[in-house]
Amino acid sequence: MRHLVALDLPGGPEFLEATRRCLAAGEAIAPLDQRLHGTARDRLLRVIAPTHLIDANGERHTLAEGRTVEEGDLVVVATSGTTGEPKGVILTDDAVRASALATSGALHVNAATDHWLGALPLNHVGGLSIVLRAILTDTPLTLQPNFDHLAYVRALEEGATLTSLVPTTLARLGEEHSARFRRILLGGSAMPPDLPENVVTTYGMTETGSGVIYNGLPLEGVELRFSASGEIELRCPMLLRCYRDGSDPRTADGFFRTGDIGRTNECGRLEVFGREGELIITGGENVWPVAVERLLAESEGVYELAVVGLPDPEWGERVVALVVTTDGGPPNLGQMNELLRDAIGPWAQLRGYRTVTSLPRTAIGKLNRRALRELAEDPEHPLATN
Repeated sequence: MRHLVALDLPGGPEFLEATRRCLAAGEAIAPLDQRLHGTARDRLLRVIAPTHLIDANGERHTLAEGRTVEEGDLVVVATSGTTGEPKGVILTDDAVRASALATSGALHVNAATDHWLGALPLNHVGGLSIVLRAILTDTPLTLQPNFDHLAYVRALEEGATLTSLVPTTLARLGEEHSARFRRILLGGSAMPPDLPENVVTTYGMTETGSGVIYNGLPLEGVELRFSASGEIELRCPMLLRCYRDGSDPRTADGFFRTGDIGRTNECGRLEVFGREGELIITGGENVWPVAVERLLAESEGVYELAVVGLPDPEWGERVVALVVTTDGGPPNLGQMNELLRDAIGPWAQLRGYRTVTSLPRTAIGKLNRRALRELAEDPEHPLATN
């Protein structure tokens, strides 16, 4: 019988010490999202079903409705739930160890000279994997509760060499300081263009125990294939054992269907177009939001933008954008559409836009597509077309 201990702790020495104690005692851990309260927190605890909980004061509590995990299970991580109810992903000791070793090997990590710096949310696998990777490889680790520019610079001065960020925090860190890291793992949906040489883009998810494809190439032991519809499927020793409810999403031959559509390009590297449900079909033509966003990211006056499809009686769907401009004024729609016509085709041109002060994102910096659509459909703020 193996206990499952929920860690209701912020990132820092206390979280790291609690993790070490639990693992040394043969217990599994489940980090909680500390932003959740009330019914949302209760729902998460029902999904994870921990037997014990360590609160922010370091006190340990026994939970009456908790359930033990199987021998060999090491962590339970909740999926974000942005497309439905969250699920508890069970990762075994073997899976976590395989992830730690493959990542460390790919980055040529030297425990004697390298030092991890973590500030991503620990209730997400990207943040938690840094902690587990450092523990399993005995690599020094500094853990922070969130991204703070001054704290990051201080950690650099104290010897941090490796970190993991999302595009938003990479931009906040700035070129001068980001260049001082030996390697930066970068996760997220839409990657900025012209990344520094020390940045390694990653592709993965909770079910794969963090990133398993680096700079478009699978890590050692990772198999990649595509379904007939172009869905990305993965098989590797890092995969989950099952969900907390006992269901197993893997195919009969052990592959995990990611729900993402992509392809291997002419250089043999993976290109991810987006989630299967994000495809915009306008006038019978396919438009991937990520492709449009990447193309327009460097447009004059554009700080950042996101693209969604809205229902249209003539075209089926029309492509529209939510834009954060550098000066708060309207973007140059004509210039952007000219870029789209040349690079993708006339069907990809924007048929409306709205300027906003910021784009809705998840806790780890990914665009929240559901919130974007709701923002674009707001009847009180009609889309501009000039």
